[in-house]
Amino acid sequence: MSDSFTRSGELTDIASYPSWAQDIVAECDPARRRVAAHEIFLLMRDAKVSPAPLATFFVGVWPVIEQFPQYMAMSLLKVQCGRARGHDQARRYLIHNIRVELNHADQWLEWASASGVSRDDLLHAPAPAETTALSHWCWHTCERDALAAAMAATNYAIEGVTGDWAALVCSRDTYEDSFEPAVRAKAMKWLKLHAKYDDTHPWQALDIICTLVGTNPNRGYLDLIRSRIMSSYDYMRMTLDACLTATAVPRLIRYTAGESHPLERLRD
Repeated sequence: MSDSFTRSGELTDIASYPSWAQDIVAECDPARRRVAAHEIFLLMRDAKVSPAPLATFFVGVWPVIEQFPQYMAMSLLKVQCGRARGHDQARRYLIHNIRVELNHADQWLEWASASGVSRDDLLHAPAPAETTALSHWCWHTCERDALAAAMAATNYAIEGVTGDWAALVCSRDTYEDSFEPAVRAKAMKWLKLHAKYDDTHPWQALDIICTLVGTNPNRGYLDLIRSRIMSSYDYMRMTLDACLTATAVPRLIRYTAGESHPLERLRD
């Protein structure tokens, strides 16, 4: 009997996937829900986030937004086109997703700007160290882990729960209505896109992961995939906790007229 996997049921039906995948998804679900329904997103939905947590959120999560295409590029380096099951499928998915993600950084900048966080502060202001853990984690797993594990950590776990919390924030009009009409569309574009397209992208990633792994992988491989998904949720929660408890708005140090910024001096 072949251990290869080819999905025959609906993409978004967990019953369409091998029993090992169903078990992992169920085991990780409580951690996923702790991120998806985090207090900061409930406050955001109701337009009640204080300035310091909100600004820290934009600044602290920015590295992941900026680097997400790079994470997928590192996964793409592991693809062996035409040589192994699932690799051609992964290649098409990753290339497509890299193109999709190219505009998301600009949309995050628009959202932050409409929320009172300047471009310079977003790009350069220091944020709590805890908020950098997620970007370091994503880089590590995509650089070091096997293709299926890296995609499980990023394209399945992070993209999936991001779709969840984006949909939560968009579930009421309160947050959208908090923006001035002139900037409302640009302010909400990142959120609305993720609330919509991330309904299917994580399922596509799960389909690829199962195709790569097959129906009867060894226990060690399953433990690896489970741990990568859980670590992504845990690092996301750590980041959000740090944002929620922030008491100061991240600000770039300003310099007097005629004094150059240290980053500029380093280029000289």
